[in-house]
Amino acid sequence: MNWLLVAVGAAVGAPLRYLTDRAVRSRLDSPFPWGTLAVNAAGCLLLGALAGAAVSSRAYALLGTGLSGALTTYSTLSYETLRLAECGRRALAVVNVVASVLVGTGALMAGAELAERLAG
Repeated sequence: MNWLLVAVGAAVGAPLRYLTDRAVRSRLDSPFPWGTLAVNAAGCLLLGALAGAAVSSRAYALLGTGLSGALTTYSTLSYETLRLAECGRRALAVVNVVASVLVGTGALMAGAELAERLAG
């Protein structure tokens, strides 16, 4: 049954990633991959909240592994970093990696803290 929950979550997460990235790109004319940073931060926030709330394994399969797993994208982060470096924007490539790690870790911790406070 867990595999079905993962599939359902992923069926929502993947299109959400695509649509979010496109929406951000349409609003920001920038070589920096803000859309990827946004979806990765959102996925980390969700995972942190799930960890802080200590949800059931079924909820984690649906929302953590499925939704967040399909929403976030390490491969796109890597690809976009490589493209920045290849285009002569090495400093921006480094900023992308550092910002992604710091923002993702911060979002994860914020999500866990928020869930713990809401739980009481």
